[in-house]
Formats: sequence, C-alpha cells, structure tokens
Amino acid sequence: MPKLKLSKEYNNMLIKIGLNVAYYRKLKSLSQQELSEKANINRTTIANIESADKHYGMTLNTVYRLAEALGIPIKKLFDFRDED
Repeated sequence: MPKLKLSKEYNNMLIKIGLNVAYYRKLKSLSQQELSEKANINRTTIANIESADKHYGMTLNTVYRLAEALGIPIKKLFDFRDED
C-alpha cells in the first residue's frame, strides 16, 4: 500500500500540536522523561512530537494521554496562536 502524502496544512497542524505539548510541558516544569513517565509514552516519541522540524503523526489516544499527563483539557493542544 502506498504511503499517504499529507497536506502542508495537516503537517503544520502536527507541528503546532507538538509545539503546544512542549509549551505546556515547560510551563509545568516537566522534563521530557517526566512527561514520558506520566503519560506512559516513550521519551523518544515525546521528543519527536515536540520537534518543529518533523511532522510526527500521533493517535488521538496519544494526544489524550499527553493532555491528561499535563493536567490540561485536550482542546488546549489544538489552540493555535494566530501567525498574523
């Protein structure tokens, strides 16, 4: 089966979610390892999600577990700041 090519808009959304994960993690003074342990997600996966130069896809379950571990509503990870 051929690999699905994702749109630029979708890739940008993944990057913004990752940046929000990093923002809230730092706001809570958590290391990637600490968030990894709280969310039961591999630390390398956390690093890939937060990396602004990667388009790291994730399941909704992963996004939910990250929000729970960060103590924030899941919608906060989808709140993107305007670039204007």
